[in-house]
Amino acid sequence: MNRTEEFQELRPLLFSIAYRILGSVSEAEDAVQETWLRWDASRTEPASAKAFLSAVVTRISIDVLRSARVRREEYVGPWLPEPLLTDTTGTYEDPARSAELADSLSMAALVLLERLSPLERAVFVLREVFGFGFPEVASAVGRSEAACRQLAVRARRHMDEGRPRFEADRGERAELAARFFDAVHEGDVDALRELLAADVQVVGDGGGRAPQAAKGVFGAERVARHLASVLPVLAGIGVTYETHEVNSQPGAVFRDRDGKVLGAWALDILEGRIQTVRAVSNPDKLRHVGPVADPWAVVREVGRARRERRLPED
Repeated sequence: MNRTEEFQELRPLLFSIAYRILGSVSEAEDAVQETWLRWDASRTEPASAKAFLSAVVTRISIDVLRSARVRREEYVGPWLPEPLLTDTTGTYEDPARSAELADSLSMAALVLLERLSPLERAVFVLREVFGFGFPEVASAVGRSEAACRQLAVRARRHMDEGRPRFEADRGERAELAARFFDAVHEGDVDALRELLAADVQVVGDGGGRAPQAAKGVFGAERVARHLASVLPVLAGIGVTYETHEVNSQPGAVFRDRDGKVLGAWALDILEGRIQTVRAVSNPDKLRHVGPVADPWAVVREVGRARRERRLPED
């Protein structure tokens, strides 16, 4: 097997590592591409291509994350990862391990990883998610094995404090999600109320580039009424949605009348109820899904339709 073939075989793993460290599809793709350039230019023949390439993509991702954290501190509103569609052809994740790695890919887990330092995050991803040995982890992050063990302990402690738990049965999750989206589509407050946890929340990431509820929406009654008011109005101006697996959880992608991507939702489901709806509408985080819509143009269209009495008032 030549270098190109080896790299292509390992590409899903490399992307998986980079995406979990960075929470960004575009930055992870760039990290993988830079890894290939370094691999192609290298004259050494490592004993293990997997260990070598994993170490390279990890170091690149740590450097990118350090600069990205400064930008995220200045981010407008809640920060969510770039949504990854894990049920589409050409998904970056390794299909053979998708179920095994699902929880670590969820938006809830990636948001928790944001609490860790870049080194803690990298060590946690390599050790706890992908099962690398401490010698490999130490080589990848440029620290001693003892230091990496300490980093791993700290990272596990932080993650365990808020580790997400999800409905284990994929069939039950899918069935509940289908009922949820049907209720949202119909604007059925009563049906939604039955599907939502008492402390449910909607968290939106518009990044200042799209409309969003400033601090989110909380509680079953408020969330039910909020969701029931959104989609019927958008449907009235041609917005459609298609259900998808988003970050290995039930979700959907929303498109304007021209088919351009308007947003993506991911659902956290536990004990037969929707716990959290995470909605990404920042166009910069949706470009990898397809051509993006102008969310403010959609808002203006809703306003025109209401003035012309083509849509109901809230």
